[in-house]
Amino acid sequence: MIKSSGAVLQTIWWGLAVSAIVALIFGRFSLAFVSTATLCLSLLPLALAHRLSVRLPVSFLLFITVFVFASIFLGEAFDFYNRVWWWDLALHGSAAIGFGFLGFLFVFMLFEGDRFAAAPSALAFITFCVAMTLGACWEIFEFAMDQTLGLNMQKSGLMDTMGDLIVNGIGAVLASLVGFLYLRFRAVGVLSRPIEQFINLNKTYYRKAIDRLKR
Repeated sequence: MIKSSGAVLQTIWWGLAVSAIVALIFGRFSLAFVSTATLCLSLLPLALAHRLSVRLPVSFLLFITVFVFASIFLGEAFDFYNRVWWWDLALHGSAAIGFGFLGFLFVFMLFEGDRFAAAPSALAFITFCVAMTLGACWEIFEFAMDQTLGLNMQKSGLMDTMGDLIVNGIGAVLASLVGFLYLRFRAVGVLSRPIEQFINLNKTYYRKAIDRLKR
């Protein structure tokens, strides 16, 4: 599974690089920009993780890369937002869940993995807030791209933005619920696997939680 995921990542990254070069050769500068921007954004988590001395599971990198690829490259360069009616909703829903998991892991890390330092309900609420904040920042990013580069990421304007935020809220609630159940019962089936993978790779940041599990 890990090897196949890594192969998918390499294929997407190399495909974006080749697409950017070919687009430049044929003078398709907008496609070259979109390809380069997608590649840079998909590699950004690796740079941030290295800077913060954090190890990212392959599944995290795959999710982020596929999301950025589907959102910017397929969505804008190949107009999937208009061709596939559910494309935008699916991306925002999955992004909200991903943002929620990242928010939960970050907040949980601040307490060194000690679930007794704050009530699970409090951590779940903060997770929801983080996910909604990141979703709102993405809407601002879409607005900025439309205004500065003449793209059409917001599509129908206000209705698109509000629909995205509503879907983002639903995803944030789901991620918060998974985080809450994980803190209470330590297992939520397949949904808790990303949390467990990240914690196992970054044990030094969650030592209190790991020590309690050993008792």
